[in-house]
Amino acid sequence: MNVTKRALIKTAGLAGLGFAGVANAAQKTTELTNLTANAAPISVDERKARVAKAQTLMREQGIDALLVEAGSAMVYFTGIRWWRSERLTAVVIPADGEIGVVTPFFEEPSIRESMTFGDDVRTWHEHESPYALVAGILADRGLKRGKLAVEETVRHFVVDAVASAATRFRIVSGQPITRGCRMYKSPAEIALMKTASDITMTAYKHTYPQIKAGMSSQDIASIMRAATITLGGSPEFELVLLGEASAYPHGSGKPHTVTEGGVVLMDCGCSVHDYESDISRTFVFGEPSAKQREVWNTVKAGQELAFETAQIGTPAGAVDDAVRAFYESKGYGPGYKTPGLSHRLGHGIGMDGHEPVNFVHGEKTLLAPGMCFSNEPGIYTFGEFGVRLEDCLYMTEEGPQLFSELSPSIDKPFG
Repeated sequence: MNVTKRALIKTAGLAGLGFAGVANAAQKTTELTNLTANAAPISVDERKARVAKAQTLMREQGIDALLVEAGSAMVYFTGIRWWRSERLTAVVIPADGEIGVVTPFFEEPSIRESMTFGDDVRTWHEHESPYALVAGILADRGLKRGKLAVEETVRHFVVDAVASAATRFRIVSGQPITRGCRMYKSPAEIALMKTASDITMTAYKHTYPQIKAGMSSQDIASIMRAATITLGGSPEFELVLLGEASAYPHGSGKPHTVTEGGVVLMDCGCSVHDYESDISRTFVFGEPSAKQREVWNTVKAGQELAFETAQIGTPAGAVDDAVRAFYESKGYGPGYKTPGLSHRLGHGIGMDGHEPVNFVHGEKTLLAPGMCFSNEPGIYTFGEFGVRLEDCLYMTEEGPQLFSELSPSIDKPFG
């Protein structure tokens, strides 16, 4: 999930169209074909295998159970889709035995609709404590004391209340369990991410020729969103940065429109059966200046260097280091200083738009098959313009593979 991008897009008010041609452009989506017809959701057997892997990791590390709140981790392991509120819905995965679910009494029928396996659902009424039910699941699995791991996004008030209800358990981080599973994507997961990337690239190719002088960011984003929906994707974000706004990685609150010779930076993504794409393209409306062309070519060279550096067994941070050193050799930086690359080189991606681990200085995790990352170097000059090129990759035994083809040139950004 990319919260920052979504928040910026919401603030921009994408529902309000300010360009007369956008309605006609949106109608052209009838020329597009749904690309998700053969996209297979994650199977029940795969979810069970994920739980089994988590249990193996727990036993290896002396952890007795894992607590997961509603969110992507719950969907990942169980298929249960729910949202977070002050009322706890959670899953307990013991190191041995069947999972258990805790949810409010009136939510049980809805929870059971999305359950893909398991039958132990324990409910609580509004005046009762759900945390005692968590302790009860542990006891019924033969666990009287030990280590209870919590998934890394579980909220503090939940952790605190569970600790008070299960006093003989020591609360520990669930990162080694959840990351040990979710960081390494299966062929089924990679296939869904490939479909999501295909949708985003097709939507880009549909949107690009319809961009006109005078359009706002919202106008362009609306065309992109309509195309994504028609192609079968669930839109996650459409960030469109025009002119000076492109100098700031997540944009500016000031209004901008498409102008002759102005930079257009688009950062868009969608999901297919929970798995996300994240692709950025930068181009110029009209003829690029010599400086725009030089910066674009330098960014592209950095993206290619990152791809070459990302080999099995390489520390993830070394990929960021290689590109940043190359940019510094060209006079940018140093470090995060602008003009230069003001953010990390990339992030993990999967069910969430941003997942551990990152291509960032100091990250020592070794690249391994199944890991997926964004590769998104940029060069930004505050007050002027910026360039970012982003494509995601997945690691195989033979090295990195791309979900989307790299942008060929500033003149033909989509080939």
